[in-house]
Amino acid sequence: MSDTAEMGRKREGPPGRRPLVDDELADQLLGRAQAEGAELLGPDGLLSQVTKAVLERALAEEMTGHLGYEKHDPAGRGSGNSRNGSTAKTVLTDVGAVDLAVPRDRNGTFEPQIVRKGQTRLEGFNERIIALYARGMTTRDIRAHLREMYGVEVSPDLISRVTDAVVEELAEWQSRPLDQVYPVIFIDALMVKIRDGVVTNRAVYVAIGVDCEGAKQVLGLWIGPSTGESARFWLSVLSELKGRGVADACIVCCDGLTGLPDAIGVVWPQAVVQLCVVHLIRASLRYASRKYWAPLAKDLRAIYTAADQAAAAAALEDLAAAWGGRYPAIIKLWRAHWAEFTPFLAFPPEVRRVIYTTNLIESMNARLRKVTRNRGQFPSEQAALKVLYLAVRNLEEFRGRNVGIRSAGWKQALQAFTIYFDGRIPTP
Repeated sequence: MSDTAEMGRKREGPPGRRPLVDDELADQLLGRAQAEGAELLGPDGLLSQVTKAVLERALAEEMTGHLGYEKHDPAGRGSGNSRNGSTAKTVLTDVGAVDLAVPRDRNGTFEPQIVRKGQTRLEGFNERIIALYARGMTTRDIRAHLREMYGVEVSPDLISRVTDAVVEELAEWQSRPLDQVYPVIFIDALMVKIRDGVVTNRAVYVAIGVDCEGAKQVLGLWIGPSTGESARFWLSVLSELKGRGVADACIVCCDGLTGLPDAIGVVWPQAVVQLCVVHLIRASLRYASRKYWAPLAKDLRAIYTAADQAAAAAALEDLAAAWGGRYPAIIKLWRAHWAEFTPFLAFPPEVRRVIYTTNLIESMNARLRKVTRNRGQFPSEQAALKVLYLAVRNLEEFRGRNVGIRSAGWKQALQAFTIYFDGRIPTP
């Protein structure tokens, strides 16, 4: 099938369903716009005029339904109510500000539904603001963008009210029920700047779980106390996860978070606490010039894919011989964390592969760091959580449409988890 034919087939939509605007009507509208020198976008552009015409026509039909007779129909005489002109109203839409003439009735009983009384924004406009906010744009940036693209001026209070609608959704997401068992849970941290009197660096902790289907999902977001994490803080976080249904976790991967291993031992006594290999790799590459990342990563791989502890120790010595002179800090890092790393080597290769696969974690971290870097600082903890949640939601919506995204080789990994953690992985 040719590309042209394929594009034509996609335009047709589902079988038996005709497009609302066919090519002939589109050509007529564009022809008139070109003949009159009208722009496609802008306050007086074609899309604004079409939106205005459609909305006013819909409002007129609503008024007809309310009164029970068409305009100028003699049947309306003596009906007890009639049309009474219109009221000017400006609404914000996806194509900019549109001036409408909203019809009135003499008795004042007409309640339009297309554009309700008191409504100044169509639903799509709110979604546009939230989408910009989710990308880490500041209130000032959003106002400038809307002014440049749509010629509308919105207040900072409006943007705050629109984005505050996310707070309820965030609370619902943060308390949603979770699976009973997660074979692996990663707990990571990133730093954000929050202005609370003074600007301080605060840690935001992200828990990512791999479920029994091999799918990865963000379980929650928490902003740590300004005094730093502690066993008490982690006990609260993990107890929250347990209260949402997580009765057991086979492996919890984390990295140097104070008090977390002790809290894990209390909440999930059977869980194996593993130093996160992803974090070790990331920390190692942080010391190296980018042009050396590929060969360095290859030598690091020899360590965490070694058959046993002796082979891993030999690979570490090879790493020291190859890179110790240039990057001694990397060798020091691995030796300092060797005792915390080596339990990883006892897992079957299929289980190890799930733990050190970095795609989701790196993708998630890159997205979260991007939106926080764009903002620079946040006025409150809630503002930071709103932006981070929206970034997570965008990523999960993308992954939801791509349902094939799962941990590579999950079927073999699930068998290995079931055998290694006997009796702890639920069966269908």
